[in-house]
Amino acid sequence: MSSKFKSFVVFAEMRTGSNFLESNLNAFDGITCHGEAFNPHFIGYPKSTEILGIDQQTRDDDPTKLLVAIRDKTKGIGGFRYFHNHDPRVLDPLLEDDTCAKIILTRNPVESYVSWKIARSTGQWKLTDVKARKKAQADFDEEEFSDHLEALQAFQLTLLNRLQTLGQTAFYVAYEDLQSVEVMNGLARYLGVDHPLEALDKSLKKQNPDPISAKVSNYDDMLDALGRMDRFDLTRTPNFEPRRGPVVPSYVAAAEAPLLYLPLRSGPEPQVLDWMAALDGVARDKLQTKLNQKQLRQWKRRHPGHRSFTVLRHPVDRAHDAFCRHIVTTGKGSYPQLRTTLINRYKLPLPKGEPDHSYDADAHRAAFKAFLTFLKGNLNGQTAIRVDQAWCTQAQAVQGFGEFALPDRIIREDALAAELSALAQSVGVQPPAALPARPATHPYALADIYDADIEKRASDAYQRDYMMFGFKSWG
Repeated sequence: MSSKFKSFVVFAEMRTGSNFLESNLNAFDGITCHGEAFNPHFIGYPKSTEILGIDQQTRDDDPTKLLVAIRDKTKGIGGFRYFHNHDPRVLDPLLEDDTCAKIILTRNPVESYVSWKIARSTGQWKLTDVKARKKAQADFDEEEFSDHLEALQAFQLTLLNRLQTLGQTAFYVAYEDLQSVEVMNGLARYLGVDHPLEALDKSLKKQNPDPISAKVSNYDDMLDALGRMDRFDLTRTPNFEPRRGPVVPSYVAAAEAPLLYLPLRSGPEPQVLDWMAALDGVARDKLQTKLNQKQLRQWKRRHPGHRSFTVLRHPVDRAHDAFCRHIVTTGKGSYPQLRTTLINRYKLPLPKGEPDHSYDADAHRAAFKAFLTFLKGNLNGQTAIRVDQAWCTQAQAVQGFGEFALPDRIIREDALAAELSALAQSVGVQPPAALPARPATHPYALADIYDADIEKRASDAYQRDYMMFGFKSWG
């Protein structure tokens, strides 16, 4: 074996065929792929405890130790699979190491989303015998798919731009290429292995061979939703073209008034959206959403004198909202895998299932404090879990808006009613009589559990927001 590469990484996502690709890489003498080595919820594989003598705790404390071990201790050339939500601390070292070969595996995002929905429904993530196949249909959720697409596109664009600026190239593999022994042999040669396979490893079977129309229960709704996403390119391209700025589809334009809202996650979105709908006397679903950059530019040209705005929420209140909606519950909108990891590895004192009557305010207070402690490490890049939009700093989110459209008015939630009224009047529109009420936070309101220790932990975690926006104590 002769190659300039000392290791490799497969950049992929769930349901893109990465298990099948790994099984075929491992069929080559001299290539070893160590699974999802930097998955924050396990190491390598769900039931594995270590890779090359390094356990999960050691990896989480210092991920470079595992990077070095894979490079130096693997017989032949070693590598692993890396998804967009894996440990963010290793991405820069990976990209900057030109002795690490980059393999980029892609799949049509609609197909990967539908496959993910079916696998989550059946609990079957691999198939080795067709007799054991579990069959189900996916229910297409436009907002959920938009988030899925946003994450994939953003990560692919990051890879593309970083490799361009570093003067590196990657070996691209599409999902359809996985059935080609010639492509697999070409990939092996790229890694420096000159012993080709005669046939592919067929131990893993395609789980859902039916046409996509048969796999989606609301197929017509899916077609309508995709038709509205004209930024979306169904043709197979490795970089998910066309490029677009960060979170632009989350912006919301009023039905008639020249107002554009740039939401910050875990903020007062429901109130603002209801207010915008009332401004023009329409239902909330008549607001203009899911715009791409081209559509947003056209909207701005059609609305001279338009105003754009966002709304800040106090960091304690915002963190508590994210905690209640995504971590405490196990229902719609929850992050079940992250919830399990936070319980098992970060010792959040939450019940394994949905909280019941035994989960009182004291238990909620203790769990929220533990979550704030986790957030401090997470926001400082000290955990294996990526920073989610639901709890990233508002300063960082506003800075991200600036890559396409900075809000010309930043409103604070405690002055929301007066500020929105003034904003409407500034564009010549009569504001609604009252601001809609804020939805209740379940299972407990922040006021039910707030104390000085919670404030201290939140200010430690969100020092940047407190400093940049001058927040005082919530109490």
